[in-house]
Amino acid sequence: MSAIAEVSPEGVERLPLKVFTEKAYLDYSMYVILDRALPRLADGLKPVQRRILYAMSELGLSAAAKHKKSARTVGDVLGKFHPHGDSACYEAMVLMAQPFSYRYPLIDGQGNWGSQDDPKSFAAMRYTEARLAPYAQLLLAELGQGTVTWGPNFDGTLEEPEVLPARLPNILLNGGAGIAVGMATDIPPHNLREVAAACIHLLSHPEAGLDEIMAHLPGPDFPTEAEIVTPPAEIRRLYGTGQGSLRLRARWRREQGDIVIDALPYQVSGARVLEQIARQMQARKLPWVEDLRDESDHENPVRLVIVPRSNRVDPERLMSHLFATTDLERSYRVNINLIGLDGRPRVMGLVPLLREWLRFRTQTLRRRLQYRLDQVLDRLHVLAGLLVAYLNIDEVIAIIRHEDDPKAELMARFGLSERQAEAILNLRLRHLARLEEMRIRAEQAELEEERRRLEELLGSEAALHGLMREEIQADAEKYGDARRSSLVERPPAEALDEHATAPAEPVTLVLSEKGWIRAGKGHELDPERLAYKSGDRFLAAARVRSNQQVALLDSSGRAYGLAAQGLASARSQGEPLTGRLNPPSGAAFVALLGGEPQALWVLASDAGYGFATPLQGLLAKNKAGKAVVTLPAGARLLPPRALGDPEYDLIAVVSNEGRLLVFPAKELPRLGRGKGNKLIDIPRARAEQRLEFVRDLVVLPAGAVLRVYAGKRHLNLRPGDLEAFRGERGRRGSKLPRGFQRVERLEGLDRAKPA
Repeated sequence: MSAIAEVSPEGVERLPLKVFTEKAYLDYSMYVILDRALPRLADGLKPVQRRILYAMSELGLSAAAKHKKSARTVGDVLGKFHPHGDSACYEAMVLMAQPFSYRYPLIDGQGNWGSQDDPKSFAAMRYTEARLAPYAQLLLAELGQGTVTWGPNFDGTLEEPEVLPARLPNILLNGGAGIAVGMATDIPPHNLREVAAACIHLLSHPEAGLDEIMAHLPGPDFPTEAEIVTPPAEIRRLYGTGQGSLRLRARWRREQGDIVIDALPYQVSGARVLEQIARQMQARKLPWVEDLRDESDHENPVRLVIVPRSNRVDPERLMSHLFATTDLERSYRVNINLIGLDGRPRVMGLVPLLREWLRFRTQTLRRRLQYRLDQVLDRLHVLAGLLVAYLNIDEVIAIIRHEDDPKAELMARFGLSERQAEAILNLRLRHLARLEEMRIRAEQAELEEERRRLEELLGSEAALHGLMREEIQADAEKYGDARRSSLVERPPAEALDEHATAPAEPVTLVLSEKGWIRAGKGHELDPERLAYKSGDRFLAAARVRSNQQVALLDSSGRAYGLAAQGLASARSQGEPLTGRLNPPSGAAFVALLGGEPQALWVLASDAGYGFATPLQGLLAKNKAGKAVVTLPAGARLLPPRALGDPEYDLIAVVSNEGRLLVFPAKELPRLGRGKGNKLIDIPRARAEQRLEFVRDLVVLPAGAVLRVYAGKRHLNLRPGDLEAFRGERGRRGSKLPRGFQRVERLEGLDRAKPA
């Protein structure tokens, strides 16, 4: 801005456009930041809010006064202090009157001032009436006591306070939000009693740290009674830096089988929440819910009822889904950006903010006491002059009656000041009674005691802080209330897909060799008795719940995820999997796996390699699946086997040459995909020529019997017999007895089951 404006002969100023626009935009930015968008630390108010409160106090609209039309207040504010639009001014007034928007409303409204469902549904200002709320006295009570600096209004005809003398940090109590140029502010509200306790502690312990302050002020407190589920460590980080975020979650309970929501997050509409839930129901993405009701009324401002479809619905999982997908849980940005005592905007943490506000309060209190002391000294000075007059009443009367300039004569005769002489001349005749002298002396004694006390307070920082503590405590008892937003730790919300949110009915999924799948109700279904297409037959079955997913494996080693819900009925012959999945050309489905997502399965190839993996890792989300088992050339996938207890189970592997190896399951590697580790040693040359390969693999629980099938014969190997075939994973294994070396398959039998 170093460019100097040129002035033409006609008196027109000329500036380069770049310089002019830069200066104009900077001036506008500073105006928006300092005079519109950001609150001041001292009283927590923006200029329009401060002017509304001051105008109402000037109109005599105290908490004890009769309500007056809002248009009257808005007119005074616009005409005297705030020359802007009436709608913006009225909206600011409405916001300060809404108990669901302000933690401690500053205005007591009468009429339609909006609702939590629609805060902007308030009536026009010609219909509503307002007066100051009792809490506003915390900001206005000391206004006429010399506590703050005054400045001219927009046209210089009146004076207005630059800040209000707040007795408590309103910047924290009611918070604030605003968008300026290049910066914004989002300050959450807090509980009055907790803020007061933090201020008192900081007065007594000036070096207190954040942890000590948070013992008194653990977190924000919003007007609604929703839960704050942000972890304490995040709240501490937020208070330390002045920036962060908060998560609020609706409060709910069970009532005769229904779910009742009785508190919503801050600035969340109940109608909007019901609309979001209803939209999911219409899209058939929420089969757990049968009905919704809004039972809110005057006695219960928030009462939303969700009716589950059956008593088997898990309410915790349902609500977790709704928290993740609707406004029943919301995140709020926190940015404690404000205008400090030096008039500059900056982001502040909790402890620096409280320290600076206490410095403001100390200055305000000192100015109030000094103002009162000046009044007391002035009155004592006047009383001293009046006492002289009463002691010399006859002479004073004579001077007044006979002298042309009685003031000068009184000052000269009795050594009075002009202020004292003026007070004597203004006395009424009825105050000349003898009794008045006694009243003067009593008032003098009273004022002397007050003067002594005021000077003591002003002369001692400790005494001043003691008075501050007493006043803060008194205000907390008068205006404070209990915390509304409880601070709780909850698990993160988790959105479930429409299959996971379905009722958990038992179903049996049946897969045929040709890749046709179907689902039957219950777990008693015998899949081998079902009718199959000509040339097709039973391959695999999985007994699961209807809200679970199953995994499918194809001959190429790819895995797919498929929801158990919505499949063709077992009464029919099913549907082809190719209509739902997209396997590689030439690949056939060979396995169907179901159960808990964390359950382990052994995946192996007949080349003698394998690994253990959880079912959850096989549930691919896309139709093309994902590669899981890497098959060596010419190898095929063995049927997957479920692991019960990896610490105690055994793995039995047998080759087509009759070599059996039994090793602990805990020696299996845990992998997400790949070829795996060697399970049994097969010479490379024999493996490449497919002369030797793994015939079968089974998992043996502790104490189980291994049955070996060879043709029409079978051999039972009990736990003692298995010791001859035990070894480390990857060994060659031992030969089975003669006659059982051409193994067809293995089977594990429980010890309790007849062998």
